[in-house]
Amino acid sequence: MTAQTDAVGAYGERVAMRTLALAGLTILDRNWRCAEGEIDLIARDERVIVFCEVKTRRSRWFGQPIDAVTPARVRRLRGEATAWLAAHPHHRGEVRFDVIGVWPQRRGPARVEHVVGAF
Repeated sequence: MTAQTDAVGAYGERVAMRTLALAGLTILDRNWRCAEGEIDLIARDERVIVFCEVKTRRSRWFGQPIDAVTPARVRRLRGEATAWLAAHPHHRGEVRFDVIGVWPQRRGPARVEHVVGAF
């Protein structure tokens, strides 16, 4: 990854975090790492623990953000979620996996698409 790609990704995660917070979710963790990989955002939506994959795109050249969440990524995210739950036994509840797509705009706020229960 380049520094520019990293900056775009970090921007998208900040936008996604703000989007979740404005929707009433409580952010529990960001960029949580374990042996299986990294979870972008973890939040609580009342009694539901939400594991959120954030995809930031500057154009539609590579398709919709949810298209980038491959079956292999879904398997890894499920393993990462299992590890997070084991490391945080005080957080219990149903589990949900969301994808948030962020498109920065030349002017004004980014365009955001939140796919609840994406997989």
